[in-house]
Amino acid sequence: MNTERIKPTLIIALLLLTTVGVHADDLSFTVQAPSTVVQGSQFQVAYTINTQKVKDFRLGNVTDFDVLMGPSRSSQFSMVNGKTSSSITYTYVMRGNKEGTYTIPPATIVAGNEKLESKSVKIKVLPPDEPSSGQGSGTSSSSSSSQGRSQSGSGAAASSSNGQISDSDIFLVASANKTKVYEQEAILLTYKVYTTVNLTELNGKMPDLKGFHMQEVDLPANKEFTLEHYRGRNYKTLVWRQFVLFPQQSGTLEIPSVAYEGTILQQVRTADPFDIFFNGGSSYTKVQKTLRTPKLTIEVSPLPAGRPASYYGGVGDFSISSDISTQELKENEAVTVRLVISGTGNMKLLKTPELNFPTDFEVYDPKVENNFKLKTGGLSGNKVIEYLAIPRHAGEYQIPGFEFSYFDTKTKAYKTLTTNPYTLKVNRGNGSTTAVTSGYVNKEDLRLLGEDIRYINLKEVRPQIRGNQFLGSTRYWLCYLVPVLLLLLAVIVWRKKAIENANIAKVKTKKANKVASKRLKQAKKLMSGGEEAAFYDEVLKALWGYTSDKLGIPVASLSKDNIASELAVRNVPEATINEFTTLLSDCEFARYAPAISGIKVQDIYDRTVNLMDKLENNIKIVKS
Repeated sequence: MNTERIKPTLIIALLLLTTVGVHADDLSFTVQAPSTVVQGSQFQVAYTINTQKVKDFRLGNVTDFDVLMGPSRSSQFSMVNGKTSSSITYTYVMRGNKEGTYTIPPATIVAGNEKLESKSVKIKVLPPDEPSSGQGSGTSSSSSSSQGRSQSGSGAAASSSNGQISDSDIFLVASANKTKVYEQEAILLTYKVYTTVNLTELNGKMPDLKGFHMQEVDLPANKEFTLEHYRGRNYKTLVWRQFVLFPQQSGTLEIPSVAYEGTILQQVRTADPFDIFFNGGSSYTKVQKTLRTPKLTIEVSPLPAGRPASYYGGVGDFSISSDISTQELKENEAVTVRLVISGTGNMKLLKTPELNFPTDFEVYDPKVENNFKLKTGGLSGNKVIEYLAIPRHAGEYQIPGFEFSYFDTKTKAYKTLTTNPYTLKVNRGNGSTTAVTSGYVNKEDLRLLGEDIRYINLKEVRPQIRGNQFLGSTRYWLCYLVPVLLLLLAVIVWRKKAIENANIAKVKTKKANKVASKRLKQAKKLMSGGEEAAFYDEVLKALWGYTSDKLGIPVASLSKDNIASELAVRNVPEATINEFTTLLSDCEFARYAPAISGIKVQDIYDRTVNLMDKLENNIKIVKS
């Protein structure tokens, strides 16, 4: 009986051992540590290996940090989908005593028969807060978390203790990497948060910048704070938003002041016995604070005189290359010349260079493909342009090379790039017409060669009438009367439609709901595809477009205020009007600040559909 009970246990143990076993190729030995710490504060360094069969763990020779404790060993087991995994973590508590950047050398461990080595760790040690910043001696600091995130400590404690959050406890800094540029030269605009308090939300909208073409840089959705020593104090910092600006005109251009509303979780002391027991005598409350940046001034110089004839608006750093599909073909066969412009700069604003083919060639509009991404230095990548032409006569032709000029922001001068010309040999063909691939548009009407126009001879066909039975009969008169009646009916219907269509506002009003429904269907597809930014754009277009058509107000003249007043005139309930303006605000906020909005895409969609139904049922058309 005992033997029967032992057997299943042994089998389960053997299965677990088999599952836990890790192949040498799957072994990993990793290290986690903060990238920045404050002098005198404690922080953790953790080494993790994904197996239990280890020995001889050794820390590297640490000379620049004090090792206060460790290693403390902990084991972890997990089972996912029936697969068991395990790991061991060795944790040290250290302290940096000198300002500077130092390296912790790799640690080693033996797993099975293999010796593994971790990566080295580079840590920057910041100086402590200066006493002159109003924090007393500035010696107090909190230890880091197990993930290795250090806190400035003293500044946050000072702001929390007196119940007030000053402008030095949290602020927003706007900076431009260049303040003196040429037209079309890329500028990186950065908004960065500095805080010693617990910032949980940041809401606001970027204003339109006059005189600039602006594109936002994609930043990680889950932003993380890092430590930075700024003006004698240690702050948690975060790059909130970044934009690449291309000035479109010369002169003094201004980046206006920007205001964001920050939500701060502040600790408050309390005498409530429950808070004393569970929370150590403190509770938390949300505090709102406006963070405002000063305006920035950018001096934009015009591009120098003497632009080459081959200048197509490029400002930055570029290179070009070209190739040809073939250098020998027959009459009426297509040839393609491809130009590739690569580099970094205002690539989106480049004009398409021209290529002068021989006069005997039928030339089509070029096909352009943009393959660039927005980076901090501008748009980087390439623009591929394909030129298609068809030679109509045999012979030897010279296709000139490309000449491309741009303004080099490094040398502050125009630079001209050229490609080699091509010699094209065209042999006699068989006289047939060659089909042109799709994607190209002829600059002239397409000419058909090698074929004559064949005219069709129409023989006169007359009805065969026997005797006079058809003439004067009922059928004879109906042949005249029915077409006349049908023509009159068509004229009446057409006239009625023309009168209705002449009233553009009335047509738009009738079709407003239909157009908005189409946009919402497209928004639902974008939502299913995970394209949140495009989803919000489509919903906003549906809302603004619907009210524009329904109220007879141009989109450019719409605002939340005049929409609210017009809806009130049309007897729409005040609750519905408030719901509309709130939805607009939430949608705009979620579009421009998705990381902190907390608004769900499905919620926006459902609210929009319900609101459209309410407006369609409640809105009254005011007769002029």
